[in-house]
Amino acid sequence: MKVEADLDLCQGHALCELEAPDVFEVPPKGKVRVLNAEPPDDLRDEVAAAIRYCPTQALRLKETQ
Repeated sequence: MKVEADLDLCQGHALCELEAPDVFEVPPKGKVRVLNAEPPDDLRDEVAAAIRYCPTQALRLKETQ
């Protein structure tokens, strides 16, 4: 899986960081930074929750082969 962030949509709410701190970081008054664009499968549930709870839908998950 590969995680993508649309920085034009991100407003820095940081819910993604709360859900998946090993994958996302949001600095104070900043926008999301993807720390691990291709996280391991054992983080799939956390990444999915981060994507689901993003208020601006700035995150996307793509399946890789």
